[in-house]
Amino acid sequence: MDLLLGTSGASDSFAVVEQARAGVARGKADELAHQVGLTDKEMARILNLSERTLHRLRPEALLDNNASERLLLLKSLLRHGLSVFDGRADVLGRWLRVPLSELRRQAPLALLDTATGFGMVHAVLGRIEHGIYA
Repeated sequence: MDLLLGTSGASDSFAVVEQARAGVARGKADELAHQVGLTDKEMARILNLSERTLHRLRPEALLDNNASERLLLLKSLLRHGLSVFDGRADVLGRWLRVPLSELRRQAPLALLDTATGFGMVHAVLGRIEHGIYA
C-alpha cells in the first residue's frame, strides 16, 4: 500500500485518515528513515514508540493508528522538504538536525514528536520555499 498524503483537498485528507486508521506497515518507516538517514531512535521518537517496540515489529506488521498517522505526517514533511531542497535527501537530512532560530534554537527533528511540531516545521519549509529565511 502506498502512503497517501492529504495536501490538496478534503477527499485526500479523508483518505489519509482512513489509511491511518487501517494502519501502515512498519516497513514503510524503514523506507522513510533510510531516505534521509534517520536512526531507529529518531524514528521511534517520531512514531511515539519505544525503540524496542519498533525493533520487535516485523516489516509487514501494521502500526497502530497513532504511529501510522505520525508516519503519514513524516512522509508529507519529507515530500515537502525534498521539494524545497531540490530532491536532495542528504541536504534535507542535515537540515532536520540543525537548530533554527525560527524554532527557538531547536532542530526541526526535535519537534517531530507532536502534530503541532510537524506544522511548525512545514511552516519553516514554506518560508524557505518562498525566500523568507527568518
